[in-house]
Amino acid sequence: MDLSSLKPAEGSVKTRKRIGRGQGSGRGGTSTKGHKGAQSRTGYSRKAGFEGGQMPIQRRLPKRGFKNRNRVEYTALNLSKIQELVEKYNFTEITPEILHGAKLIGKTERIKVLARGEIKSGLTVKAHAFSSKAQEAIEKAGGNVETL
Repeated sequence: MDLSSLKPAEGSVKTRKRIGRGQGSGRGGTSTKGHKGAQSRTGYSRKAGFEGGQMPIQRRLPKRGFKNRNRVEYTALNLSKIQELVEKYNFTEITPEILHGAKLIGKTERIKVLARGEIKSGLTVKAHAFSSKAQEAIEKAGGNVETL
C-alpha cells in the first residue's frame, strides 16, 4: 500500500454537483438555467413535439384523404376457407360464434363472405354481409344464406 492507491470510503464523496448553492460552488446565480426565457422559470415543461419554435413535424407534414369515423370494418371470409372448415370439422352451419371458437375472428368482428374459391356442400352460412357472387355460389351448392 502506498499513497497513490488511497481512495475515499465508498459513498463519502458526492459526485453530483449541487446547483443553486451560492457563487462559490460554481453553479450559483442562474443555477445553470441561463438568463430569462421560459426555460429559466419555475414550472416550465416542454410541450410534446416542441422543436424550439421551429414548425413541428406533425404540422409540416401534409394530411391527406378522409377518415370516416362511421366506417364499418368487415373481416373477409372466402368460400375456399368455408370449404376447408367443412372438410376439417364437418360443419353444417357457419356462424360468427363457430368462427370465433375456431379462432379465425375476434368476438366483435363482422364477417363478409367473398366468392374466392368454390363450395361443394350445401350448408347454412350466417354472416353480416355477402358478395353477390358468394351468395349465388352458396345457394347453387344447395345451401342457405342468412344476413345478420
